[in-house]
Amino acid sequence: RVLVARGGTVSMVDLAKGQARDIGQIARGHAALAIPGNGALAVPSGPDHPLRLLDAGDGHEIARVPVGQNPDAAIWDPASREVLVMNAEDGSVSLVDPAAAKVVRTIVVKPALELAAMVGPNLLAINDEDASELELVDLKKGTVLSIPLTGCEHPTGLASDPAARMSLSACANGVAALVTIAGKKVMKLLPIGQGPDSALFDATRQRFLVPCGRSGTLSVFSVRGKHVEPAGTVTTEVGARTAALDSASGRVFLPSARFQPSQPGQRPAMVPGSAHLLVIGLN
Repeated sequence: RVLVARGGTVSMVDLAKGQARDIGQIARGHAALAIPGNGALAVPSGPDHPLRLLDAGDGHEIARVPVGQNPDAAIWDPASREVLVMNAEDGSVSLVDPAAAKVVRTIVVKPALELAAMVGPNLLAINDEDASELELVDLKKGTVLSIPLTGCEHPTGLASDPAARMSLSACANGVAALVTIAGKKVMKLLPIGQGPDSALFDATRQRFLVPCGRSGTLSVFSVRGKHVEPAGTVTTEVGARTAALDSASGRVFLPSARFQPSQPGQRPAMVPGSAHLLVIGLN
């Protein structure tokens, strides 16, 4: 199944049946994570500030865990078995024990936190959209180190190659910043499309993937050790700016929709009933 956080609900897509159903009641959900081993989904709910835990079967709310202000991105840390929630407004990270349904620790970083990735044991990297930095957070010590993303404006999507100790931040100015975690600096800037909001690392095929919703493209980069190079651009759809990866098949799933003409300074409204999941098979 593919999980898609969609504003006021979560869509669960059964790939085998080609069917989707909506579960839960969310206030602008930003992510939907399947928690291994306990049959629950973790969904950060932006304006009302909790992490909601939903039953993956019938979608009923198991618990509502108060976190920081405007929870945005969330990832699963398999080592600690905790959900790590990036709270954009107050710039904190909430470490949530989903079994106990409670916050076990809060680490203050900086406001405008975006997507995050584990880049080493107990080491979390987070894009800071306003500061154009990569924040490295030691989850054991609670310390923070900032890496300037020189040449990158407003980073959002983030992916990590833990074995090579590299991360890739997708930026709003048509580039992605490749960072060496050990060297704590930008190694190079790589060309991408416009309007990214996520990034993926395919460890099986050794490649980074960056979906770009404004240009309707998926940028592909091959990884050979420390060498990362462009490996092609795949046409997707306008609006397809987030994605999930099936590591077994290499298929990429991109939620999208049709949109009405936008007004100046506003995001275009989605055409009702047009939401769909785009499936891309890469060689």
